[in-house]
Amino acid sequence: MIKIMKYGEVTNSEIFARAEQLVDVAAIVSEIISNVRANGDQAIREYAKKFDGAELEEIEVSREEIDEALAAVEPEFIEVLKKAAANIRAFHEKQLREGFRIEKDGIVLGQKITPVDRAGLYVPGGTAAYPSTVLMDSIPAVIAGCRDVVIVTPPGPDGKINPVILAAASIAGVTRIFKTGGAQAIAALAYGTESIPKVDKIVGPGNAFVAEAKKQVFGAVSIDMIAGPSEILVASDGNSNPAYVAADMLSQAEHDKMASAVLVTDSMKLAVAVQAELERQLPLLEREEIARASIDNNGKIIVADSLEAVIEISNEIAPEHLELCVDNPFDYLDSIRHAGSVFLGRNCPEALGDYFAGPNHTLPTSGAAKFSNPLSVDDFIKKTQFTYYTKEALAEVAEDIAYFAGKEGLTGHARSALIRMEEN
Repeated sequence: MIKIMKYGEVTNSEIFARAEQLVDVAAIVSEIISNVRANGDQAIREYAKKFDGAELEEIEVSREEIDEALAAVEPEFIEVLKKAAANIRAFHEKQLREGFRIEKDGIVLGQKITPVDRAGLYVPGGTAAYPSTVLMDSIPAVIAGCRDVVIVTPPGPDGKINPVILAAASIAGVTRIFKTGGAQAIAALAYGTESIPKVDKIVGPGNAFVAEAKKQVFGAVSIDMIAGPSEILVASDGNSNPAYVAADMLSQAEHDKMASAVLVTDSMKLAVAVQAELERQLPLLEREEIARASIDNNGKIIVADSLEAVIEISNEIAPEHLELCVDNPFDYLDSIRHAGSVFLGRNCPEALGDYFAGPNHTLPTSGAAKFSNPLSVDDFIKKTQFTYYTKEALAEVAEDIAYFAGKEGLTGHARSALIRMEEN
């Protein structure tokens, strides 16, 4: 059963504790990366057989397989995917940036925006298929203007990718899809194999092996973030329906045994009611065992003295998903400093963000919302500065440049400015 804690009566270390990955996977991941770098496609096929039970002939998904998937998926679901894609596209198109120029007296300064050439997107597989992640990760890359948008995702034992993944990829505009998952997929994207192209940036969530692999290849390639287990924090006054709150907490708990579901409220009555609702609703879930482990081991209900304290606790936790279940939630929005994505009011379940509303669902976890951002078009662009001075404009500042360079003991810097002022 989930724990109820009274803020101020238990230690802050208990209040703000997070689930920790107990298994050190760094050495295993390092070995996998080295194998893929050395042996390319051969290693990918070996790991597909070992981890997925799949004998792969072709590592890349063919056009025929994509067409078969589109034919196999229910037309109704295709329509839902298209609606979700339209919402995601509309939201992320607002994130497009433009460069700028500043021109004055023989000087031109500016910044230009260029998409990365090739984006690599990791889509989890295994216990569940996530077409939502395909849409969320690939649509911003397409909007940014990446030349190639590449997906890696684990195959099933039959060597095929779940049809809903392929359908979502087709709708989103993905360029190429490869049948590999885990740390080996990240290594393939980072360094390339005979079949899988090296990319410039890797994005997307995954398990501990994927997260560790992204950490180890960073520098050879850019990454979005190191994602941890899923999180939800419901910040509520005493007027919320406890059944709704419990359902929303379970929507994240069912992701993973390491997931974290937290309620912070100023109402002990609501806390007790939600505790009971969680016990009532858990047996209704197909993934009850996973959700039960999450709720019992990593879930918590924190009771504070005021709504202001509730919000401060939330800011300190900096959750991936924050539901602000209060009257007039926009009155409190500016008080929320740290959260990946905020869901306002009592009729905005976090599942809206997972699938349909439009804002991205690839979000910072483990408190990283204090310094990180949701996945966006910005993840797939680069900013390049440029500078132009006429000789006359340089003459106005050459002595200043030389003086500054002299203070740093860099006479070569100084000379490079002053030499242009000498008479030829």
